[in-house]
Amino acid sequence: MSIATTNLIEQQAIEAKKAAKILNLLSTEEKNEAILHVASMLKKNANLILKANKLDLIKGEKANFTSALIDRLTLTHERINDFADGLCQVAELEDPTGIVKSSWTLENGLKVDTVTVPLGVIGMIYEARPNVTVDATGLALKSGNAVILKGGSSALESNKMIVQIMHNALEETRIPKEAVQFISSTNREVTKQLFTMKEHIDVLIPRGGASLISAVVNNATVPVLETGVGNCHIYIDANADINKALPIFINAKTDRPAVCNAAETLIVHEEWFNVHHKQLFEMLKEQGIDVFGDEAVVNSFPMASLATEKDWAEEYLGLGIAIKTVKSVDEAIDHIDQYGTKHSEAVITDNAETAKYFMSQVDAAAIYHNASTRFTDGGALGFGAEIGISTQKLHARGPMGLPALTTVKYLMSGTGQIRE
Repeated sequence: MSIATTNLIEQQAIEAKKAAKILNLLSTEEKNEAILHVASMLKKNANLILKANKLDLIKGEKANFTSALIDRLTLTHERINDFADGLCQVAELEDPTGIVKSSWTLENGLKVDTVTVPLGVIGMIYEARPNVTVDATGLALKSGNAVILKGGSSALESNKMIVQIMHNALEETRIPKEAVQFISSTNREVTKQLFTMKEHIDVLIPRGGASLISAVVNNATVPVLETGVGNCHIYIDANADINKALPIFINAKTDRPAVCNAAETLIVHEEWFNVHHKQLFEMLKEQGIDVFGDEAVVNSFPMASLATEKDWAEEYLGLGIAIKTVKSVDEAIDHIDQYGTKHSEAVITDNAETAKYFMSQVDAAAIYHNASTRFTDGGALGFGAEIGISTQKLHARGPMGLPALTTVKYLMSGTGQIRE
């Protein structure tokens, strides 16, 4: 990487830090007005975004991208409206900064407040989804943070156009456009440079596949808010209603199979399986789902392939599913403990005690009873957009909305107290 490129990235980080100072002085109303204006401009310029996106799709097709990657990359008028509407939802949410979380007065009269404040400068490293460019920007600005965006090369043209439109919109608001920095270089050394810019960047958020997340977590000296891949499981218990179980599973698997909250493994109690396997496999065949199963599954469904160790851990991101039969809820939980990624897990049962036990024993950011895993999403849970889904346990867990992008500051007010 050239010295000029290195200096350019550092200069962008310096500008972001300066912009964060200005952003921190703005009122909630000023931030909201800016975010709403950005949303409006994205909708008005949708054709420009789609034209740029077409260039990325042509490049992706030439590179033989998988159907899952193409799906993540593809923009439509509907998807542009969706992420613009997500910005409008963010504008309507409570400002997460300036909230007094606790307050007390010491015996010496010193008053102590803990108040929420922005993290500062967020470095966002992500892959093929252009919507992340918008979601991350909206959440960062509303929470008073500047953001440095490093999207994947596969969505370069889409991201460049989106950021250009956002910059043009911000120039007509009180938020400086420098609060949104986009790194267009596709040199991998640029990403590595972001890993170590601790003097300018307060936190890194990686969003993408396992290799990207691992690279950031293992190499960054900047603190990392870790998001996770989604090997999500659905467990159909012996007491599951088939009229709930099949629609929930099919929704979780096929609604958008390329996203991280899609189901990748189906665990079925053998009692339920013995009664309902024909209906299950008819639906799998109807939906065109490739099946990788244990011996019981393969023996009942000739089109299934015998699952390998890799299949149980696979995030298919397409129409593939691993199916395992078990004798008990404990065996299902053991399987999830071994192969799950602590993202989203679900139990389908009409037995309240089984549901309570499953939900208390499974270690994941989001756990469902009789519902699809597809709801692990900031928009679906009322957060507006989301900046990622955290599978770690420190600072933030699950879909990360506005509160996850703040920290606290202790403010002490006295009348001349000194410590003796």
